[in-house]
Amino acid sequence: MSKLDYTSTEMMIVAASRLLEDGKTVFTGTGMPILAALLAQNTHAPKLAIIYEAGGMCPYQPPTIPLSVGDSMTTYKAIMAASMDYTMSFIQAGYGEYAFLGAAQIDIYGNINTTVIGPHDKPKVRLPGSGGANDFGSLCWKTIIIMRQDKRRFVEKLDFLTTPGYLTGLGAREKAGLPPNTGPWRVITQLGIYGFDKEKKMTLLSIYPNVDVKDVQENSSFPIKIPDQAEIAPEPTDKELKTLRGLDPYRIVLPK
Repeated sequence: MSKLDYTSTEMMIVAASRLLEDGKTVFTGTGMPILAALLAQNTHAPKLAIIYEAGGMCPYQPPTIPLSVGDSMTTYKAIMAASMDYTMSFIQAGYGEYAFLGAAQIDIYGNINTTVIGPHDKPKVRLPGSGGANDFGSLCWKTIIIMRQDKRRFVEKLDFLTTPGYLTGLGAREKAGLPPNTGPWRVITQLGIYGFDKEKKMTLLSIYPNVDVKDVQENSSFPIKIPDQAEIAPEPTDKELKTLRGLDPYRIVLPK
């Protein structure tokens, strides 16, 4: 239990970092995913191999968070400064054990949108697009999605499909030609942690301390399967919080 106060953003990053195992590979995007991977490497998973889509291969405990996936910190004490096509070939070869992604929209099957809000040809908002997100979500074994949750983001129908989750449900990924046993594994929000049931629909696994389980459905436009007794995720420890804040001293990702 933490003696320090913490924000919902810090809770999300800590919860995400705990999912990563020592000695595994993780392909990560910008922002909270980077911090979660670095936190894991600086705490319980020192041999975690972090790979950035722009080519940074396995940097080791950089002193501060990279500003982007192409920042020089992504090659701090790294084994290689490669290229995007090189890192993507690693995923194609089956070495993408974990992937971290953010999203603007997600649906019940874990499909995500990071391209547009509104019609594609005349959008209300133009988002960054795929980058490597489609590759990550298509080919990595376990994709972790970290995002804020509300009814505008947890939607019945995406405005645009950027990255495939389980498409229309059980067996749809394989029918579309994607590798079996890949796809979204966990979804991390400010309310809790989600997985996917046998039909590949999103289900609640655990909520955070001081979160009411009714908030889960009230902040989703699609039905989420909720167990009779939801588990409560442990609070961040003081060590996790101090390490996390030390990785982002200028508050690039963490709230100021």
